[in-house]
Formats: sequence, structure tokens, C-alpha cells
Amino acid sequence: MKTIFSQENREQLISRIEQINEDKKAEWGKMNLMQMLKHNTYWNRWILGKENHTYKQSFLGKVFGKIALKKMIKDEKPFDKNIPTSDQFKVKVSNENIESEKAEWILLINEYANFSNPAFIHDFFGKMSKEQIGILVYKHTDHHLRQFGL
Repeated sequence: MKTIFSQENREQLISRIEQINEDKKAEWGKMNLMQMLKHNTYWNRWILGKENHTYKQSFLGKVFGKIALKKMIKDEKPFDKNIPTSDQFKVKVSNENIESEKAEWILLINEYANFSNPAFIHDFFGKMSKEQIGILVYKHTDHHLRQFGL
């Protein structure tokens, strides 16, 4: 199973991120390129515990979260297209710099080499093991890169 905690997997993802340029268009979904980049930098800061986040599982997550997590990370199958995004991860952008956002995303991907965020609770899936987090982060990153043909 691919995980963000593998140096080889991080390097492959970073190589794909480096291929992003302003000509890339989404093959599915509602996000434009800058929204996708901002979404991913915000999401990874959340996972890594980089900002003052309050971690809390939603009620629906308490009911269905563990079942959904098992389904999403049970095998190598990529995430489905057009899966919904939690409201807290829908970002608004103005005239941002693609290159600086890519650089930020790459820095965050590299930080998984020393991951430690025992306070992390996913808003839907709840408390997760490090192994589950590693698979989820890999699949989430892969999902958004595939969204833009990478």
C-alpha cells in the first residue's frame, strides 16, 4: 500500500507537483488550479498540525467515518472522481502565485518524513493510526494530481 511516509512515494509525488503549470486544467471537479493548490497546502498543514486547528469529528463522521475510511484505504484503488470536500477545505483565491504555492506544498510533503501530530482527529474519519494517515495523505495527493492530469 502506498503511503506518504515512504521517501520514494514522496519523491514521486513531488515530481508530479513540479510539473504543475498555469496551463493545467481540471479534468473533473469544481476546483481550478489555484484552488486545488491552496486546498492541498491548507489540508496538509491541517494534517501536520501546522496551525492552531481544533480537531473534532462530525456527528455523521462518528456514525459512518470508520466504515468510509476502511473502504477508502483498503486497497491501491485511487479515490473516486468528484468526492465531496468538507466546507472547511473549500478555499477562495485571488491572484496567487502558482510557483510559491507549489513550493509550499512540496515543503509540506517533505515534512511527512518526520510526522508527529498525536492530536490529529480527522473531521469525518475520527482518530486515525499513523498507517491510516499515511495512506490517506498519499491517496489525497494522488487524487488531486490526477484531477489535473498529472
